[in-house]
Amino acid sequence: MPSLETWELLSYMVTVIGLPLAILTFVLEQRKERENEDEEVYQLLADNYTDFLKLVMANPDLQLRSQCAPLQMSAEQEERKRVLFEILISLFERAYLLAYDADMQGKRLRRWLSWEDYMREWCEREDFRQQLPRLLVGEDADFVAYIQQIAQRADAADGVNTSV
Repeated sequence: MPSLETWELLSYMVTVIGLPLAILTFVLEQRKERENEDEEVYQLLADNYTDFLKLVMANPDLQLRSQCAPLQMSAEQEERKRVLFEILISLFERAYLLAYDADMQGKRLRRWLSWEDYMREWCEREDFRQQLPRLLVGEDADFVAYIQQIAQRADAADGVNTSV
């Protein structure tokens, strides 16, 4: 039968080795869980953007993916385009609120940069930029400032490109 000293030695070993190991395991599991949650949020947002692009494809007469100058549109077409832009702004705001952090690094930063690319791509469209002030009414103030910066850079780049 183990003596009291043996039990005491074993308890010290558990305290010195087991407790830090348990804490480390807990911290690693928490980090992994957070990473999985971030990935799940990113995937849901990406799925929503894919659904939006399906709406764009279902409305080819609006020329939302076209690089050429837009044709004259009817009032009904203009209304559909405004609605699609409202859906897009809502999606961008949701992505900003769920995925953006000023101190991002690694995978989180790479994921966010893909959203910034989408925003930049749409802000390069003059028709989108023209409607932006109306679309941003009532949206999150930080998001508004963020996308307005992107739109201003796109507008400045467009001005440089058209004057050449």
